[in-house]
Amino acid sequence: MDNKSWIIRRYTASDREEWNDFVHSSRNATFLFNRGFMEYHADRFDDFSLMAFYGGRLSALLPANRADNRLESHGGLTYGGWLLPADRIDAHAVLELFETLISYCRTEGIREVIYKTVPYIYHKRPAQEDLYALWRIGAKRIVCNISCAIDTPETAVFNRMQNKNLRFISKNYPDLRFVELSDATPVMEIVQGCLSERHNAVPVHTGAELQMLYDRFPDNIRFYGIEGSEGLEVGACIFLTDSVAHAQYIDTAPRARRDRALTLMISELLRQPEIRARRWFDFGTSNEDAGRILNAGLYSNKFSFGGGGVAYEQYLIKI
Repeated sequence: MDNKSWIIRRYTASDREEWNDFVHSSRNATFLFNRGFMEYHADRFDDFSLMAFYGGRLSALLPANRADNRLESHGGLTYGGWLLPADRIDAHAVLELFETLISYCRTEGIREVIYKTVPYIYHKRPAQEDLYALWRIGAKRIVCNISCAIDTPETAVFNRMQNKNLRFISKNYPDLRFVELSDATPVMEIVQGCLSERHNAVPVHTGAELQMLYDRFPDNIRFYGIEGSEGLEVGACIFLTDSVAHAQYIDTAPRARRDRALTLMISELLRQPEIRARRWFDFGTSNEDAGRILNAGLYSNKFSFGGGGVAYEQYLIKI
């Protein structure tokens, strides 16, 4: 066999350990690609994840599912794409990998691929070779959402309004206190109530699912709250990767808006050692309709804590 050729095959359950070992050492993977995380909602997706071997050695993974004749970067994950090893696979190899993927899809009757990228803040080492390859093969960008992230939480600079809010809280609500929780239930009650009231929406995870994931990944998932005399006012679930503390959920009870308790929550989160140990604090995206609609007020509020824009992109590859 040519030692410079790619071979792609579908993931099977017997590959679980090899898959997870690769994810752990990859330069652009996070714990979301561990099979223990990916499979919590296995009943909702027809998993069609791929493993790519270069010269006989596992050298890339593609978390994915299939829907009829479409291959999708896994629909249960916010970001995705080819996960690459710590070294060895350069831009030329990734270009060949995409060419091999196109050939593989043709043999499998797949007519198009929806490809999510991993935002650069999640990379342990730069890994945007896929963006170059997508351009070379003529892929079309079909989604561009904008997130807001703070670079180096320990040096975040709040704007004048947020500093004013902190002074207001200190003067008027000294009983508010920051707590860490081990139970998803009170956090998700806040989240569900806020999303229903303000956005007519439901969270991606149920409380039971989030608790299960917390139990599986206690080093990567944390629950926090702001409590006052009337109970929990703000609930937060933070996903911790190697380089990012991602706010999976931060939502407020109605009284928290009166107390301006969200500002206190962000301030306290950025003081936590496990968050300060990450370079980035990512608030998440502020979009609808594949990025065509920006919730300007939501983004502005995130920006006011000292953040800036990070794109979450998806591409269409026609086979």
